[in-house]
Amino acid sequence: MAKQLIFVETPMLHWPDSMMTYLTGDAVLFSNDAFGQHYCDEHLFNDEVDQTELFEQCQRYYANILTPFSRLVTPKITEILGFNLPVDMIATSHGVVWRDNPTQIVELYLKWAADYQEDRITLFYDTMSNNTRMMADAIAQGIHEVDPRVAVKIFNVARSDKNEILTNVFRSKGVLVGTSTMNNVMMPKIAGLVEEITGLRFRNKRASAFGSHGWSGGAVDRLSTRLQDAGFEMSLSLKAKWRPDGNALALCREHGREIARQWALSPLPVAQAATTAAPTVEEAKSNSTDLGPCMQCSVCQWIYDPALGEPMQAVEPGTPWNAVPDSFLCPECSLGKDVFDELATEAK
Repeated sequence: MAKQLIFVETPMLHWPDSMMTYLTGDAVLFSNDAFGQHYCDEHLFNDEVDQTELFEQCQRYYANILTPFSRLVTPKITEILGFNLPVDMIATSHGVVWRDNPTQIVELYLKWAADYQEDRITLFYDTMSNNTRMMADAIAQGIHEVDPRVAVKIFNVARSDKNEILTNVFRSKGVLVGTSTMNNVMMPKIAGLVEEITGLRFRNKRASAFGSHGWSGGAVDRLSTRLQDAGFEMSLSLKAKWRPDGNALALCREHGREIARQWALSPLPVAQAATTAAPTVEEAKSNSTDLGPCMQCSVCQWIYDPALGEPMQAVEPGTPWNAVPDSFLCPECSLGKDVFDELATEAK
């Protein structure tokens, strides 16, 4: 029996002239850019590659390319499914060929097109002196205290892949965006990323802006306006002046707690009463021999004493160095844990 080619126009998925082609007999759907990935592997078919990596690449592709056209995805897929044609294989223009349960990617597209969100919060920021980074870490701590179930991911835009950040925004129920103030406006990398987010037209997401400043703090206000213009439902913003001290970091943690309450998708877990009180400084000192060595910053010579901790960064007295969070910054020079060395002690 002769085989036929059936052409289905799919405008804006993701080009105006996009079109799918169906080959009868072999039941192959040549899907053009839809259902593809920017993914290159020595294997050709979906059942031959790592499934977790494939899923991540598919989601990354949808989030960064097809999200603006989500309102077109559902009716077009519904139209194609309405033909009631068997589909044994989906061959995309780039990426793997779907031969094992090929319609699984179709089902994922329908899911992603429906104002997709997970119980996840993404924080991304840019900073000049690590002040805004300290705020981001403290906010994340506050979120975790109130809702330990929610996944929280933090990105420094100067060191992170832009497409990975955008994919996490796509997955999230809300985003917190931080920026230092430079010339009374936001940092350039943040401004550029927010502009891309505006173009992607994410839906069903909330947002909040935060940042450190020296004088007027105009960047946070400007950022809040841009996020609202991008379609996010806005929560209150947060500012800190210069390097956040203990009080400012406490406000950041409380801001995170309030965000967790406002953005919760289900009833929050009931907080468990602490069974043991945190050790006092005196108690910690008495047990200092069990806490490991003091650590000294190799840049400014500031010394971390496990018996004292660093309360300004929520590091309780009695915390050994290996239990100090990786987000810890030297209070004097604002550099990370990697610049600390064990403090040499005099021989007795």
